[in-house]
Amino acid sequence: MQDRYILGVDVGGSGIKGAVVDVETGELQTERLRVKTPQPATPKAMAEAFAELVAQHEYKGLIGCGFPAIVKEGVALTAANISSKWVGRSIVETFSLASSCPVEALNDADAAGLAEMRFGLGKGHTGVVLLITIGSGLGSALFVDGQLVPNTEFGHMILHGEAAEIYASNKTRKNEDLSWEKWGNRFNEYLAYAERIVNPDLVLLGGGISKHFSKYEEYLDIDLKVKPASLRNQAGTIGAALHARQQVRKLY
Repeated sequence: MQDRYILGVDVGGSGIKGAVVDVETGELQTERLRVKTPQPATPKAMAEAFAELVAQHEYKGLIGCGFPAIVKEGVALTAANISSKWVGRSIVETFSLASSCPVEALNDADAAGLAEMRFGLGKGHTGVVLLITIGSGLGSALFVDGQLVPNTEFGHMILHGEAAEIYASNKTRKNEDLSWEKWGNRFNEYLAYAERIVNPDLVLLGGGISKHFSKYEEYLDIDLKVKPASLRNQAGTIGAALHARQQVRKLY
């Protein structure tokens, strides 16, 4: 199938990662390559970095892109950990022109959620599933009976007078040199807040910090089923490719 092997790109505040994905199995077909997110992360600079990553793969074809913003019809309506110049800018048009490939875009946490619900621990799970990606910020993906509720952005809820991700992200843990106990208690506060809003049946934790779950699990004392996401850092890449295939199939 021509649309079975698709390049998935996960755009983050510190790095842009990508690999060719078999969207039937969720398996990566190439090494996951990474380029640094330029600083400042303006549209022009990020387009150049995106094109560099595509060129490294020697790839021509459909590309799926997870992007750190509220994304509607391929346009960034917010900008998290990237330049505010992205607000109102078409991600699809900017990256398509830079790479000379058709691009489909969605929120980066939503991309990770799609992958985890298709190939990971969320597969076949009914009810309310909340995935939290923990990295430069806190991303969220919400599913009700397997259906995505897009662009939830629960990392921007106000906690202690500021965005929750400023209080409890992995970037904050590193910048403030927090112990696992101190950070775990902060993250527990955040989950308790999210619980009051959506009352999920299952919470999955994604991002690189998910592999350290055993170091902070004991500090999560809320009455929720919380598990580290099984696809970890690959989820965003896989989900971006899945989204691109879904969007193309809607056209036929």
